[in-house]
Amino acid sequence: MNSGSPVEILYYTDILCIWAYAAQIRIDELKKQYGDRISIRNRFVSVFGSTDERIGRGWENRGGYDGFSDHVIEVAAGFPHIDVNPAVWRSCRPRSSATSHLFVKAAQLLQGDSEIDAPAVVDLEWRIRCAFFMDARDIGETSVLVDIADCMGLPGDRIRDRMLDGSALAGLSVDMEHKTTHQLQGSPTLLMNNGRQKLYGNVGYRVMEANVAELLENPEERASWC
Repeated sequence: MNSGSPVEILYYTDILCIWAYAAQIRIDELKKQYGDRISIRNRFVSVFGSTDERIGRGWENRGGYDGFSDHVIEVAAGFPHIDVNPAVWRSCRPRSSATSHLFVKAAQLLQGDSEIDAPAVVDLEWRIRCAFFMDARDIGETSVLVDIADCMGLPGDRIRDRMLDGSALAGLSVDMEHKTTHQLQGSPTLLMNNGRQKLYGNVGYRVMEANVAELLENPEERASWC
């Protein structure tokens, strides 16, 4: 077993993605199973940068927002561990996931001070996701995000300030560039072994586990056997 550096996993999601919402239980299980032998770094990939374009126009011939709401509820029915509010995408329609991505990026920039640590930022991202899917709150609104942070005991106003000074946007831009450099197809995507191992979509836990276990057993970076 590898006793050196932890296996780094870059985990790309869009907060408004139902598949990422459902997959979180698998990520949590990886953390429970492997502990400090892995390092999961949450990143963002834009799928719902414009919900009007993605859903309003993209689903125009399939019922629009109401049709997409039916689709999301149908997907959720296959995962008994998650709940989806029937108002999601019907009456609750965030204009973009970018606002929540920026807010979490801003919180990441404040990690290490007395009020925010890394687990709190991960929890913030999850709470924002749940606020949309479970409570049908418009997480495209900054005021909603600040309220979520405040209710967690985090400095919502300070996080918002880091959104406004451009530093969070700079960090999010790096993630967006990864969509091209790593050829990310969407959300959720896990990258391991310097991008050589890529798991995209509704991937089962055993597949994730097998990839992590292989890297722990064979830590040498091997692009090929040639």
